Amino acid sequence: MRQLTVTIPDDFYETFVSFFKHVPDVSINENVENEIPLWQQEMVLDRIKNAKPEDYVSWEESKKRLNAKWNKK
Repeated sequence: MRQLTVTIPDDFYETFVSFFKHVPDVSINENVENEIPLWQQEMVLDRIKNAKPEDYVSWEESKKRLNAKWNKK
């Protein structure tokens, strides 16, 4: 037996699953534990699209800020 991983559009999902449910010896395992909801994907893309260069912080500056925050006593 072989194993296959498939990525399909959301609007085709039900049709795809219903077709394979009728194939003998097929098991369908839905791995949704790491799935990012569509609304959240859209929100991130919108933020990226609307970001200005001055909104970005370099990696070096980020490290400084994190170290300053977590090394405070």
